[in-house]
Amino acid sequence: MFKNKTVVITGGTGSFGSTFCKSNHLKLAKEIRIFSRDEKKQDDLRSELIYRKNISYWVGDTRDYHSVENAFSGADYVFHAAALKQVPSCEFFPLEAVKTNILGSENILNASIKCGIKKTIILSTDKAVYPINAMGMTKALMEKCMTSKAIAAGKNSKTQFCATRYGNVMGSRGSVIPLFIKQIKDNKPITITNPNMTRFLMSLEDSVNLVLYAFRYGSNGDIYIQQSPAATILTIAKALIKIFKSKSKINYIGTRHGEKSYESLVSSEEMIKAKKIKDFYKIPLDERGLNYNKFFNKGNLNLEKIDDYNSDNTKRLDINDVINLFKKQKIFNV
Repeated sequence: MFKNKTVVITGGTGSFGSTFCKSNHLKLAKEIRIFSRDEKKQDDLRSELIYRKNISYWVGDTRDYHSVENAFSGADYVFHAAALKQVPSCEFFPLEAVKTNILGSENILNASIKCGIKKTIILSTDKAVYPINAMGMTKALMEKCMTSKAIAAGKNSKTQFCATRYGNVMGSRGSVIPLFIKQIKDNKPITITNPNMTRFLMSLEDSVNLVLYAFRYGSNGDIYIQQSPAATILTIAKALIKIFKSKSKINYIGTRHGEKSYESLVSSEEMIKAKKIKDFYKIPLDERGLNYNKFFNKGNLNLEKIDDYNSDNTKRLDINDVINLFKKQKIFNV
């Protein structure tokens, strides 16, 4: 798939990027360009993957168009994973989230067109559906920027854009699971905001597979979602206590700023046109363009009959299910 091709991964030192570049999928790539602004993480990854001769490291920022264009020059494919994704950080510094998640992503899209990138995949989040926090709002607008470019370019554009959207990726930066494990290992109480809060559970490997599925089969402007199981935060905490045979107690601290009781991956509006393909949902590009009549003068009588796809109505895991799922993930060392 990537044999003799040059691939750019923005945010390449993050959870997804490092997992993707370590995978066998990119083994035969001509060059893998890790684009990020964190030179320390780049050095750590370089030391870990010193045997990989096809990886190059590019220091730059998605907010700086020229550094993006330089990294994209001569490349074939782009996977855009760079983002501000910590919900509390984005709540307190919303303009920084705008600069990275919206304006930085716009730079990715524009540079992809300018440099003749064949396909660019942008990574989004469940928080972009019915967003109530700055992180979700900026990711939702990132998706809108992508679909806007796809509509303007048309289906036969030389540069194709697709997006993936997924929920909680276990072990990733920002996931609550590493925090719970650290609290257990430090013999401290596990801090839970809302015990009944539900979250999707997805492995880093699953996130890579979702992105590759979108890369293989996606048309211009499509958004792909993988169906995933979910569990309550309390179930996750109890599963980890059982795995580590811990005596840690559970403390309830109350819901934080910007947190939702459950997460949606596909809105009810999107479910009307979403296509279920194996374990995936495909949301095709809305090609209404600038036909305002279709936005303001025509409705859909079926809308009220369709539920969104969320962490409350997906497959629910119990404690034993979560334990079995965690034990498959080497990242947890359990």
